Amino acid sequence: MMKSDTKPIYTWDAKPSRRNLTAADIRACKGNKKLTQTTANTVEEASAAADSEIDMLICGASNVSLVRRGAPYNFLTAALTIPDYPTDDDILRGALKALQNGADSVMTARRLAVVEMLAREDIPVMGHLGLVPRKSTWRGGLRAVGRTASEALELMQDFRDLENAGAFSVEAEVIPADVLAVISPQTSLITVSLGSGPGGDVMYSFQNDICGENPLPRHARAFGDLAAIAAQMATERRAALSAFRVACMEESFPAQAENAKIPEKELDLFLAGLEDSN
Repeated sequence: MMKSDTKPIYTWDAKPSRRNLTAADIRACKGNKKLTQTTANTVEEASAAADSEIDMLICGASNVSLVRRGAPYNFLTAALTIPDYPTDDDILRGALKALQNGADSVMTARRLAVVEMLAREDIPVMGHLGLVPRKSTWRGGLRAVGRTASEALELMQDFRDLENAGAFSVEAEVIPADVLAVISPQTSLITVSLGSGPGGDVMYSFQNDICGENPLPRHARAFGDLAAIAAQMATERRAALSAFRVACMEESFPAQAENAKIPEKELDLFLAGLEDSN
């Protein structure tokens, strides 16, 4: 992404910067333009996503500074993971720190009162509805949410409650595509579809799923095969280390070409000097 493709902003730390999208831009895209989002938690992951023109990124709150190094201009959401921010004070402090480090919004799967607390500070907040894996025990395990009429109606109310709490967007995870397609136009929330069909405002998939780095969940698709490359790298690493050890034992490494040289005259002077010193 070129700097000329972005617009000027001030960060939450009152520093001038630029972004490909602002919260206002994302809201204006609802119903008009589909956006994309993926995860990034390293400089390389962030840089790859930015170079690939992914619109929005999401990372762990502790990784914001790393991601900003790789993707200075992409709209970035910082996820406040539940165990790391247990109290309301922790959440607010963590949110403000993530924003200070360059995030544009924060994501929380906590109760509505937490969303309200953050929204009252004018922080763009992403909620989490549908399958929330950390809370899957209440759903009877990992499964789609909204597959019955009554559950879909309850889900619609959850979206309304989250909107009323002041959320800006919502990660809609593993909701039947037909259900999200009905819900999304009826809420002002930016719906970020993770395994919930094309009816969301933002299409989202984890970067390691996209790149084929691990076994896929049912709702994901691999567009690359980094797992095969990683396996090949592991094999090559062990082969190289073994060959290095053998070469050392056989004294074929280091070879003459790999050794530092001293001119013969200087070597003779050195040896003579040693004899004189003895």
